Amino acid sequence: MQIKLPLPVIKILQTLEKKGFEVYVVGGAVRDLMMGIGKIRDWDFTTNATPKQILSLFNESFYDNNFGTVMVASEHIGEQFKLKIDEEEYEVFDITTFRKEYGYTDKRRPDKIEWGKTIEDDLGRRDFTANAIALKITNYKLQETNKSKIANLKYQTVKAEVIDPYEGQKDLEQKLIHAVGDANERFNEDALRMIRAIRLGAQLGFQIEKKTLEAIQKNVQLITHISWERIGDEFMKILSSDFPADGVTLLYSAGLLTFVMPELPQMREVPQGGHHIYDVWKHSIESLRECPSTDPVVRLATLLHDIGKPKTMKKQGPRGVTFYGHEVVGTKMAREIGKRLRLSKKQIMKLKILVRWHMFNYDPKMTDAAIRRFIKRVGKESINDMMLLRVGDRKGGGSKATSWRLREFQQRIGEQLYEPLSVSDLKIDGKDVMKELKLKPGPKVGEILNTLFEEVMEDTSKNEKEYLLKRVKELG
Repeated sequence: MQIKLPLPVIKILQTLEKKGFEVYVVGGAVRDLMMGIGKIRDWDFTTNATPKQILSLFNESFYDNNFGTVMVASEHIGEQFKLKIDEEEYEVFDITTFRKEYGYTDKRRPDKIEWGKTIEDDLGRRDFTANAIALKITNYKLQETNKSKIANLKYQTVKAEVIDPYEGQKDLEQKLIHAVGDANERFNEDALRMIRAIRLGAQLGFQIEKKTLEAIQKNVQLITHISWERIGDEFMKILSSDFPADGVTLLYSAGLLTFVMPELPQMREVPQGGHHIYDVWKHSIESLRECPSTDPVVRLATLLHDIGKPKTMKKQGPRGVTFYGHEVVGTKMAREIGKRLRLSKKQIMKLKILVRWHMFNYDPKMTDAAIRRFIKRVGKESINDMMLLRVGDRKGGGSKATSWRLREFQQRIGEQLYEPLSVSDLKIDGKDVMKELKLKPGPKVGEILNTLFEEVMEDTSKNEKEYLLKRVKELG
């Protein structure tokens, strides 16, 4: 087959081959090349050269692990081989020695590693057939005599031989995630592979092959051996994928969701009244599917916006049901889930805000001050995210994406975004208060500023220095 490779990739391959070593492109880059996926930024190589031999061939390369992987940055490849590398194309290449792995006591890492002798040895240790394909370049047509021309090239078309001992190409055609060899062995080696299988399916829009899915269901309890940092990273990647709702649904059917996020299955068969056409579980999944945001935290908030409903459900009449305060209960639950997934403090705060205030309502009679208070509660930086959550919420409940009320609310929010929304927006500050009242720094200064801000929130025309200083005297 013919493929187009970046010049730094070709130079790595050429350099190793010129020294008599075998070298192949492997991993996700091969999979993406086979599928015709856009720009590839994750190039991995495997070779029979040892780490010490690899280090001797590439300037500024480094090796600080036990897995035979040498890393070299693209900018250093550019410097060494006189190639022009744009800053936005900087990346790190992994060059790994063929290896075999033995024993996985912690269900995550091999207890013992040996250098392998063949490419088949190396491919046999990989997780899924789609990731167990290798490419060997069979010709290089770079015009070495025209170095100035080569330096300005970015890509070169070359011929490649496909090494595919586990029929990964067939599984790519059939859109299947299929474990290499015995799926039970693969998941006992590294239990995180169970979630990774689903993440890969969500990213590519693939199904899980029957025996592979059965092996996940059989070995599901192994996930308890995996750290929450690893689980959280994979879960957020599922939410970042093209098919996040399908990924979460598959986590449930595989039995993993009960371990990763047990709060979600509890929403199954919790009925809803009013305009809702689904139970809470189905509504949450469909809301995630319809959410137009690509931000995984916003998607997580959309998935969890009704997480408090099972705990607050009360039946009312023969067919009625209420969930008073579910957004308050849900906020606490979302915080705990965010901590469990090892999200950052900033991400958890955003998650809490979106869940807490997702029940907003708009009435045309709302004053501008009320609009500003809403903006202040949610925060300027989260207003658009809140609207995208509401779109998912509406469509996930069987309604249209928007309504005249929502459009008018958004318009009025836009009109108020540049009005004073915090104490820092006042035309005076603490220094002005201290100077006017001859005060030293202390609580009194903050109390006066907060009082002034409340007045300005009600009437923004009062945000004038002369008026505010007059009020400082009155309040002092």
